[in-house]
Amino acid sequence: MEEIPATRLERRKARTRAALVDAACDLLATPQGTEASISDITNRADVGLGSFYNHFASKSELFEVAISTVLELHGRLFDEACAGLDDPAEVFAAGVRMTLRMRVSHPKVAHTMIQVGFRYLDSPEGLAPRAYRDLEAAVASGRLDIDNTAMAVACTAGALFGCIHLLEHDPSLDTDSVADDLAASLLTMFGLSKSEAREVSRRPLNQPALT
Repeated sequence: MEEIPATRLERRKARTRAALVDAACDLLATPQGTEASISDITNRADVGLGSFYNHFASKSELFEVAISTVLELHGRLFDEACAGLDDPAEVFAAGVRMTLRMRVSHPKVAHTMIQVGFRYLDSPEGLAPRAYRDLEAAVASGRLDIDNTAMAVACTAGALFGCIHLLEHDPSLDTDSVADDLAASLLTMFGLSKSEAREVSRRPLNQPALT
């Protein structure tokens, strides 16, 4: 069936909703985070205050959509970085390396990770479910030695948050080097030898699109 073109009103409503979500995504990456007011959101979106409630029942509802949007982007970038990789240990390392590099390539996502924190671990989107999948695959194949996958994912998230914070506060550090070293350290903790972990963590990395 041929799709019926949206009316001008529907297109305008869609643009307004998208502007509100984009504004909330931007604010998630700032110190204000979810504490931003509805006025802050509508001002950033350049829409009228009254328009807000035509699309969202509350500020919390909007921020849930914004967080989901950021997580979806993170997951898509992860999939791009890991496309074509067969070694489950390399897939895990690529996800760690790509995520830390987002501080430069996709700062909004990286800053949102810090603001949202360990809520990432409970989300069905983004890095956490992929980390569970890839670590379990690495264990099943014998590449890694992990007794508790949930603990391994929590350790990975904590290490990523800590290194993002470290890079933010020490501009002398090189993001790529820290990302590769972190991946190697985690692989060593999860059972690879230091030499192999270092080799795996320095293989060519697919670069996700800058979108």
